[in-house]
Amino acid sequence: MADDTQDTIVLHTKDGSTGYRITKFQVMGPDGNTNIEHVIKIYKTPQTTQTTTIDFSDNTLLGAAVFNDVSDPHYLAGSIVIFDQEIFNQDIYVTSKGHDNTGTMNYYIELEEIKLDLSESTAASLKDIRNVYSQITT
Repeated sequence: MADDTQDTIVLHTKDGSTGYRITKFQVMGPDGNTNIEHVIKIYKTPQTTQTTTIDFSDNTLLGAAVFNDVSDPHYLAGSIVIFDQEIFNQDIYVTSKGHDNTGTMNYYIELEEIKLDLSESTAASLKDIRNVYSQITT
């Protein structure tokens, strides 16, 4: 994934009866010889800009990873990954933004598929609609 980009992972279905939960989220640089600092984030809604800021008060943020592999790191070398256990039934969006040392990044996401009944499907869909609406109005 190139710096300052966004990928869409298409997960929505016509009836919304399939839900997902992130079970694994990992990131790594392109090779072992590249100095790189990146933030990779997973959102429930598309993002208009990519940032390195991680704001857990944002209810559309599903996961975040910080990757640091530079010769003079500000933080410990390696990666720090945090993800939410929330169930969602719509597309997700992965963003990449470099800090001082940018480049391409790789990410790996494992999802657990969950069959949703009508009330769970409706609740998940309404929550996603509310998130999209709140982004439009702010």
